[in-house]
Parts: sequence; C-alpha cells; structure tokens
Amino acid sequence: MKEFYIDNDGIRLHAKLDLPENTEKCPLMILFHGLTGHMEEEHIIAAMETAVAAGYGVLRAEMYGHGKSGGKFEDHTLFKWTTNGLAVIDYAKTLDFVTDLYLCGHSQGGLLTILLAGMKVRDIKAIIPMSPAIVITDGARKGNMLGMQFDPENIPDMFDLKDKHLNGNYFRTAQMIHEDDAIRRFHKPVLLIHGDADQAVPVQYSIDAAEKYANARLVVIKGDDHNYHSHLDQVMAALRQFLIEQK
Repeated sequence: MKEFYIDNDGIRLHAKLDLPENTEKCPLMILFHGLTGHMEEEHIIAAMETAVAAGYGVLRAEMYGHGKSGGKFEDHTLFKWTTNGLAVIDYAKTLDFVTDLYLCGHSQGGLLTILLAGMKVRDIKAIIPMSPAIVITDGARKGNMLGMQFDPENIPDMFDLKDKHLNGNYFRTAQMIHEDDAIRRFHKPVLLIHGDADQAVPVQYSIDAAEKYANARLVVIKGDDHNYHSHLDQVMAALRQFLIEQK
C-alpha cells in the first residue's frame, strides 16, 4: 500500500493505492467514500480488498473536508467534490500500470461516481455506484434532506448536521446538479448496489437510475441498510462477480 496526496488547486487530497501481488499491469478502481465518511470505513475497506483479490488496483481518495484531506467539512459542496474527483481521475491516467479505469463510490461518493462517469465517458470502462445518494439533489430542490426541512427558494446560510455544520452553499449547488444528464451520457456497464432497508437513501432512487441507464444491473440487498451492516458479504459478492466479468 502506498499513501500520498493528490493536489487539486492547492487542496491536498489524501489517497492510498493498493495493488494485487505479482502484477505488472492491471485495471484500477477509484473508490470514493460518502458524506461524513472516509477511506477506512468497513464497507470501503471491504470494497478495496474485494477488488484487489479480483486482480484490480484500488485508488482510495478522500474528498474535500473529509478524512485527512484539506478543506473544512462545512465548506464542502458537490461542485468541490466533482473537481476533486476529476483531479483524481487525471492522476490515475498518469499511472503506467493501468489498463482500464473503473469508478466505485458509496452514498455521496456513489452520486459523485455517476456525475464523473458522465464527464469522463471516454476514460471510464465501467462504474459501481453503491447506495448512490441521488436523494441529495432531489432533496435540495424540494427542501427536504438529511431530516432537515427548509425553503428551497430561501436557503439558510448554515445547517446543523449531528455534530457537524453544513454551509447553505452545499444545498444551493446541489440544486444545480442534474444527474440524469450524466446518466444519459454513460452507455457502458453499470452495477448499482442498494439495500432495500436503507433509510438514508431510499432504494427507489437506484431502481429509477437503473431504468434510465442504457446498460445497468441493479442488485438489491434484502433487509440491509445504507452502510450494509447486515449483509456486507452479499454486497462484496456482487461487486466481485461484476469486476471479474469486466476483466
């Protein structure tokens, strides 16, 4: 494992690169965490280990305001995460061992995966959005998100999010993001994974996304929550099967 930082216009993005043993060339999966998350969460580590066991390199990167990366959590937005993600992809393209690039992300990282794939269609072979938080953009436009009610036409400057604070610009920018544009642009393989007991991001968002994609498979994990506390093994089995099929 190699630990380092990727620069994105002065913001240092904490990254780790894990590679399969005895492999000179291999595909690379870029892996993103979710809102309030980081690269050492159980489901993120499990996805990394599953991909490495399948013969993939894995580049984990923590986005603006999260983990050991630069920026304050309260100032992060999906716009900032998108530019972060583009910088990570551009870095990955400089690695001479990489044969193909894949994107995988959980929750807000899953939404980020969807957006980046629409922007970088030529560079990405396939994507795996896990419990993608499409509810963020939808909720920002409706004024109902993360258990908070607000006037979408008059967004407050600051919100309380458990033990953290979130700038109103997070919701203002989310209102301007339309993931359907990215979905329409990406015709390559997509694996969506979602628990049907997810209370943070209802599974219907992934059901709808799967129908909109040109080439998508949806795996619904029965009785599981947003972070797969009940059936993480089933999630990883689906991920492993998909990755093996793509090689």
